[in-house]
Amino acid sequence: MNASLARRRRGLDIWPGFVDALTSLILVMIFVLLLFAVGQYVLSQTLAGKNAALADLNAQIAQLAKTLSLANEAKAQLDVKVKELSASLGDASGERDAAKNVAAKLAADIAALSELKSQLEQQVAQMAAQLDQSKKDLVAATDLNAKSAAQAELLNRQLAAVQAQLQQISAALDIANKNVKDKDVKLAELGKELNLALANRVGELEKYRSEFFGKLRAALGNRADIHIVGDRFVVPTDILFDTGSADLSGEAQTSMAKLAKTLNEVAAEIPSSLDWVLRIDGHTDKRPIHSEQFPSNWELSTARATAIVKQLVVQGIQPRHLSANGFGQFQPLDAADTDAAYAKNRRIEIQLTNR
Repeated sequence: MNASLARRRRGLDIWPGFVDALTSLILVMIFVLLLFAVGQYVLSQTLAGKNAALADLNAQIAQLAKTLSLANEAKAQLDVKVKELSASLGDASGERDAAKNVAAKLAADIAALSELKSQLEQQVAQMAAQLDQSKKDLVAATDLNAKSAAQAELLNRQLAAVQAQLQQISAALDIANKNVKDKDVKLAELGKELNLALANRVGELEKYRSEFFGKLRAALGNRADIHIVGDRFVVPTDILFDTGSADLSGEAQTSMAKLAKTLNEVAAEIPSSLDWVLRIDGHTDKRPIHSEQFPSNWELSTARATAIVKQLVVQGIQPRHLSANGFGQFQPLDAADTDAAYAKNRRIEIQLTNR
């Protein structure tokens, strides 16, 4: 009887252990399910971040395409400028400067595109590395479900499309760089043609300048104190103005009438295609002047040159062919402190030149 009672007690003691084991198993299953839920949440957050980065990349690509379109428009404008330069040699100087500005702007745009392309390539490389790392993390955590695999495939396709667009942009940049080099060569050729044309015009005007100076010397009586220095006809101011004055004397007005007559004779022979101007430059000696009318030699030299120009206009010379300039005492012919040097520096210089 005692043995039978002991066997019944051992049978009843099994159930508490079984309940404990079953409870532990349920807790383990709940923990595994919790881990799986956390893994799915991390996966969804990671994919959402990749989608946002991909949207930003697409926006940058659109901006890059817009910038490339602007570069193409600038190139087209440059082509128009080159055609205009070829058609009109008379306006070649100004149009060449404009074409240089457009070419510089295009080069700056190309440099900006190149830098943007480099940045975009770096971002693509970073995104590809992040995608690879995300794949490894997802595989380590749990198997990809069907939706995650589809999203990863979509990312791969979009990255491939971005890389293809980058290749197209690289090809377009190469073509743009080649076009810029071609335009630089054309601009250099146009510059040579322009310089040659200007040199020819200067040579043509030189013939009329020599004729003008010869006739002017004869008209003024071949005075010993009137001489030619380089391309300038130098007249002492003492024979034209009184000391400290900008009023032409009676004899000076007669000389200006002869000057105007000679200039009109030469101007009739100058072709209309030569845009010439007669410069009247006033100079003084270095002794200062402090009058109410002339506070300094600047005002005196300018007033004397202006007086001559006004007198030539009265004599029938077109104002558009005249220019008055004052230099004060700052361009002396003789730096010595002697009366002879002072007299030499007080002068009016007449120059027939291009505008």
